[in-house]
Amino acid sequence: MISFQASFALNRAAVNQRKQQFRNAQEYVDHEVLRLSEPFVPLKTGKLRQSGWAGTKIGSGVVKYTAPYAKPRYYKGRAKNGKQGKFWFSRMKSGNKEKILNGTRRTFS
Repeated sequence: MISFQASFALNRAAVNQRKQQFRNAQEYVDHEVLRLSEPFVPLKTGKLRQSGWAGTKIGSGVVKYTAPYAKPRYYKGRAKNGKQGKFWFSRMKSGNKEKILNGTRRTFS
């Protein structure tokens, strides 16, 4: 019979550094989603855009537009000037996905 005993110790500093990198990456993504979505969000008074910044806790991974009319505008809004209108997140993402991914990668270097 052969028996082995193995043990390992985590490098707490490295673990904490990696956790901080993930926090930084999530904050970057949340901020960029809001920033890059702005030209696509319907603009009448600016309250809908502001509700995205006010309703989102940067770093949480959840972007919330809290204006009471946000949901109807997202699904049924009309496009204006070719950019502003419904499905603003999806349309923003289609043109900026690689930019966000590349920036996120940089937070790990």
